[in-house]
Amino acid sequence: MTEKTHEIWNLRFLNQILNHMADGVFTMDPNGSISSWNPSMERISGYTAREALGKTCAILQCSRCFGKECPAGFKKCGILESKSSEAKECMLRHKDGYDVSVIKNASVVKDEKNKVIGVVETVTDLTELNKSRQLAEEALARLGDIQQMGHIIGKSATMQKIFNGIKAAAASDATILVNGQSGTGKELVASAIHYNSQRKDQPLVTVNCSALSENLLESELFGHVKGAYTGAIRDRAGRFEEAQGGTVFLDEIGELSPLIQVKLLRVIQEREIERVGESKKRKIDIRVITATHQDLFHRVKEGLFREDLYYRLKVFPINLPSLHERKEDIPLLVNHFTGVMNKKTGKNIKNLSQTAMQLFMDYDWPGNVRELENAIEHAFVLCNHDQIESNNLPIEIRRIETADPTPESPPKSLKKRNVQNSLSKDALVNLLEEHNWNKKDVGRELGVSHTSVWKYMKKWDIPLKRPS
Repeated sequence: MTEKTHEIWNLRFLNQILNHMADGVFTMDPNGSISSWNPSMERISGYTAREALGKTCAILQCSRCFGKECPAGFKKCGILESKSSEAKECMLRHKDGYDVSVIKNASVVKDEKNKVIGVVETVTDLTELNKSRQLAEEALARLGDIQQMGHIIGKSATMQKIFNGIKAAAASDATILVNGQSGTGKELVASAIHYNSQRKDQPLVTVNCSALSENLLESELFGHVKGAYTGAIRDRAGRFEEAQGGTVFLDEIGELSPLIQVKLLRVIQEREIERVGESKKRKIDIRVITATHQDLFHRVKEGLFREDLYYRLKVFPINLPSLHERKEDIPLLVNHFTGVMNKKTGKNIKNLSQTAMQLFMDYDWPGNVRELENAIEHAFVLCNHDQIESNNLPIEIRRIETADPTPESPPKSLKKRNVQNSLSKDALVNLLEEHNWNKKDVGRELGVSHTSVWKYMKKWDIPLKRPS
């Protein structure tokens, strides 16, 4: 093969490469005139090779050519001084008048004598990539809507209804009643409603109505004036006033005494309060969200809860499912709490073993999502590998592996059904002593929530802390 033939063959081979490249490639001679223009440049720009050859790169109207608008030729744009440019994202103007997102790069070409013989530019079309990027972002956003709202997580059909209810509640100023077992996330729902509403920039004030006696709760909610009772040494604003412009969340609303029920009814109807010890009416602008694990309608029938207040509270009810009713959400919750604990502890635990996950799916979760979160935290204390095994789980969950209930050791579900009939004050005090007055541990032993333990303590006048 002669040298000339070899040169022709190389040229044809190079042209074949350029013609089949997905990226646009064009060259310019030392005067800045376009000397070659491959088919991909025709597709990206809309200009045919016949239309582009002999023109300057100004026909592309690049939006970002070395930080300034593209000049009439490359001699003025700085490419000769820069020798080459870094790849940069910019916009080219298509022949039909619309912009095309591209990555553009340019390099100076010199001969063996270091003389400039031209410039070669490559252009990568980002149109399809950007479309894919946008679709991915939209899909991720939809996934976020489906699986999480605030700190509430779930993808089950039941949780979709809850999320829709939260959105509807947030768009109004109606009084909301959240009903659900302990640990289902009633406070999270209240928070999600508040922070998705127009009141989101104002306070969200939470009060647990079962944790205080009637007198203390009255003072806590409505405030008091100096001298209203022994120990009232100064005026004090209540939680309703503290929440001015925002939201008050009253948890365990079913525990309210008749007196507080009457006063709360007035708050909802009149939007005004009176501090304990004074008769001055104070106007308040608040939104009220309440929650309970009890059947309030049943309590109304029993005469334990005011019917007029009940209907004022349940203007818009949201009924939270137990975790047992939405077990398909357990893997999602496990993944979430594992990620939270990894950040908190610095560990890198990836998942649960198949056996551990099966135990999670088989367990009834009387403590609901809160119990699941505690179970993951328990496992993190014991797990020293990248996967949680069944022996890292709390004993009540592991019992499912060898479940063979005997009369001496009744199953937890049976304990839970019989606890109201068999539990006595002395028995509860003994359990509290055994568990160092940890109400959560006592609740696990009895198969009930720690809130139920509090209620028994309140019923029998057992102090919340061990007597000194």
